[in-house]
Amino acid sequence: MDNEKKGHPPLAGRRVLDLSRVLAGPWCTMVLADLGAEVVKVEHPRGGDDTRRWGPPFAGGESAYYLCANRNKRSIAIDLSTAEGQAIVRALAAKADVLVENYKLGGLDKYGLGYDALSALNPRLIYCSVSGYGRVSPVAARAGYDYVIQAEAGLMAVTGEVDGEPVKVGVAVSDLFTGMAAAQAILAALIAADRDGVGQHIDMALYDCQLAMMANVASAALMTGREPERFGNGHPTIVPYELFATSDGTFVIAVGNDGQFAALCRLLERVDLSADPRFATNKARVVNRETLLAALRTIFASRPTNYWLDGLRAAGVPAGKVRGVGAALAAPETIARGMVRHVPHPTAGEIGMVASPLKLGRTPVVEPIAPPLLGADGDAVLAELGYEAERIAELRATGAIG
Repeated sequence: MDNEKKGHPPLAGRRVLDLSRVLAGPWCTMVLADLGAEVVKVEHPRGGDDTRRWGPPFAGGESAYYLCANRNKRSIAIDLSTAEGQAIVRALAAKADVLVENYKLGGLDKYGLGYDALSALNPRLIYCSVSGYGRVSPVAARAGYDYVIQAEAGLMAVTGEVDGEPVKVGVAVSDLFTGMAAAQAILAALIAADRDGVGQHIDMALYDCQLAMMANVASAALMTGREPERFGNGHPTIVPYELFATSDGTFVIAVGNDGQFAALCRLLERVDLSADPRFATNKARVVNRETLLAALRTIFASRPTNYWLDGLRAAGVPAGKVRGVGAALAAPETIARGMVRHVPHPTAGEIGMVASPLKLGRTPVVEPIAPPLLGADGDAVLAELGYEAERIAELRATGAIG
């Protein structure tokens, strides 16, 4: 793999017009930018993307939230309520391969920037709409926020302690699922456009994506007709798959098959457990969950965390320490994989960011560039469209651009 001749990034030469803000849409376009697409982020001149103000913390006036989702893009600030601003977006769309937007239902149509209008201008345009509930839905006009979607699509109902209240996941996973799925749909649509010569409309809903990501939990509910339970740090259908306390901390163990359970029991010097019909198979362990876990908790509490982790890893039993975020970012495997990068920033000096996880051997992702300041690339983007400097100054004076 290291000897492969490096080629251009996969999406080099593709143009993406990003009319989205907050997280799901910007995450999608950041993935496309990492893959080499030229992404122009369109923001309102007054304030820009909402997440620029979602802090603290801030670095150089930019929030950590905004910085996490907007690398490798250019920014132009346009007031879409003006005829001049609408004309600029149409000119950008005419040359774009992809447009991503997350306006409210009908929000861009009133400006003449909806799918029908822009696809007539550019038949190859792939127009991706990201919303809470989809463009075709009885609740299509309802605003969609990750927290609400986690609640409504079932995720919170199965997250949290067994006897506790429902709990949201610590990061906005519904947004992130949707951003990744939208990027996947766009890549497929690009292949189809190359084959067929025409683009299409993509309708992505946070609700749909979160429901799909319920995976085996949703499948079990459909199969049994029963409401899934919460298992805290346990697993509904695998045992032992738990958080355990040790004499000096905690760790997790994930026993995925009967062979791993037998290896665990040998390490614990309790081969009687793996021989016991109540625990010999995963199905039996699920049925007799509490009896087995009580015995394991007593054993694990007798020694320190590292003792168990060393032994479990040597035995081939998946296990890990519960790290803080800082420890995870500084871990040797994080560094070895190049997953933390530091890049120059015009106002912060330098910022750290988590890198793209996409590792392509021959056509690697682009080197990360800091997310743009609001409107930082406006003059350059307009010049590429043929606007003269005098006209750009006029547009700025009228407020059509920032």
